[in-house]
Amino acid sequence: MRRAARALGELAAVLFLVSLGVFLLVTAMPGDPAVMVLGEGHPPEAYDEVRSELGLDRPVFEQYLDWLASAVTGDLGTSLVPPQHEVAERLLLALPVSLQLAAMALVIALAVAIPLAMWSAHHEGGRIDRAVSAGTFGVLSVPPFLAGLLLIMVFAGGLGWFPRAEWARLGDGLAANLHHALLPALTIALMELAQFTRVLRNDLTVTLREDHILASRARGRSPVRVLVSDALRPSSFSLVTLLGLSVGRLIGSTVVVEYLFSLPGVGSLVVGAANQGDVPTVQGAVLAIAVFYVLANAAIDLSYRALDPRIRRSHV
Repeated sequence: MRRAARALGELAAVLFLVSLGVFLLVTAMPGDPAVMVLGEGHPPEAYDEVRSELGLDRPVFEQYLDWLASAVTGDLGTSLVPPQHEVAERLLLALPVSLQLAAMALVIALAVAIPLAMWSAHHEGGRIDRAVSAGTFGVLSVPPFLAGLLLIMVFAGGLGWFPRAEWARLGDGLAANLHHALLPALTIALMELAQFTRVLRNDLTVTLREDHILASRARGRSPVRVLVSDALRPSSFSLVTLLGLSVGRLIGSTVVVEYLFSLPGVGSLVVGAANQGDVPTVQGAVLAIAVFYVLANAAIDLSYRALDPRIRRSHV
């Protein structure tokens, strides 16, 4: 109970600092929210009245505390740009798109990277290993926006297998949704796939030289069973750590890919709001992204105990 309380306290402190940083950074954006609401050409008294209604005439820290108290209850304010929807409502529409793309990209990356890394490690130094190393290095050399453009040119423009700038929500049918999401998710997955493969392959080659692996082979266990049952789990720590770091890359890649494919996700929402000077929308969206990143990394930390019982015993 003490460990759980301490972990929750640390998580709350991190979220507090993240929310403070988000508020201060977004508040420092150029532009006057009062001008965004009224437009130009009004008398100064009208702008002062709007600033008073928005609470912009109060000290910054007082503004932050009011915003934080509202954010905790789910009230992230109202968009300054017409039509002036609630920020939380706009996020609820955009978040499923971004989360689905990130989740699909992660599943694709892991589903390809794990068997590819095991295959490469099993043939260490051979042609297969060299081909996998060269292929992953080549993928890492291509930034997501360029990979997205190439995939659009080939599979959307040339072959016509996928739509270029459309999105089907789950309400339109699972098959249609996956068909629209596959190409952008694959664009995001490529770099993660290459990173995962290289890291896991390197750890597997080290693990396969250890004594317990040699003992398993001496007992006549098949190479596949040795790789899956004996080598994969102790070789997964670097991969799990990389999963936590990849959350940030997934968020960044999602912003780029949503713009390329014109998808209605959080990335497109943030870019559009930033261009229009819509401070409440940017604050709410960036806060949601930051909270997701912090919680994802907290979950990654907890997963270490499931991978290695020694970590659980060290905390008893």
